[in-house]
Amino acid sequence: MLLAIDIGNTNIKIGVFDGDKLVHSFRLSTVRVRTGDEYGLDILAQLSAKKISPESIDGAIMSSVKPGLNYTFEHACDYYVGVKPLIVGSGVKTGINIKYDNPKEVGADRIVNSVAAYYTYGGPCITIDCGTATTFNVISEKGEFLGGAIAHGLKSAAESLAESAEKLPKIELSLPSKVIGRTTITNMQSGLLQGYIGMAERIIRLMKEESGYQSAKVIATGGLSAIIKENSEVIDVLDRTLTLRGLNVIYKLNKEK
Repeated sequence: MLLAIDIGNTNIKIGVFDGDKLVHSFRLSTVRVRTGDEYGLDILAQLSAKKISPESIDGAIMSSVKPGLNYTFEHACDYYVGVKPLIVGSGVKTGINIKYDNPKEVGADRIVNSVAAYYTYGGPCITIDCGTATTFNVISEKGEFLGGAIAHGLKSAAESLAESAEKLPKIELSLPSKVIGRTTITNMQSGLLQGYIGMAERIIRLMKEESGYQSAKVIATGGLSAIIKENSEVIDVLDRTLTLRGLNVIYKLNKEK
């Protein structure tokens, strides 16, 4: 079985694959000061809860946007699970052609999402990952990563607004029934969430126009992706496991190599 790890800015997504089947997945908080031993014990506890033996894990792969945690998880995988992870980066076969001015600038998470979308849903397609940042990727019918856009994340935008304006509170990220709010909280919820949905709709529409891929399938992932899916028609597929399944694809490509 394969241990797939995606280290994000806020959360760490971890999945266990038996072939192409995702048999277990969980999230841990991204905390730089935590040790490899602490994360290793967390992983063992999750495996034990699902009666998955560490000895059954014969491979691991990792993508990361927090380089400071790479060694931490290398230690956790090696010492507690007995495998050394393949790290998505330069020299790793991904199965897609990155058409970027400097391919090394593309975040590993964006590459992995693009791989998963193309190999699962085909091209052309557009992915939107609603996390700490919101990333949009465009993939051609030939499996080429054409580029995309990076915008603020909804949660980080809400926190920034509350911190920057002393009289504005922290709010729950839920869409009010009316755009015209009658309280400060519903005003903030309306502005933040409707603005976020509108941003996603406009960027996706312009990407389709510019690329000529009007029929491109749009796949959304990330913790807040459901907000757009439930309140807009621009999302075709909501896939919370997209990143993990992309890691599984990349691992198999490199294992075969």
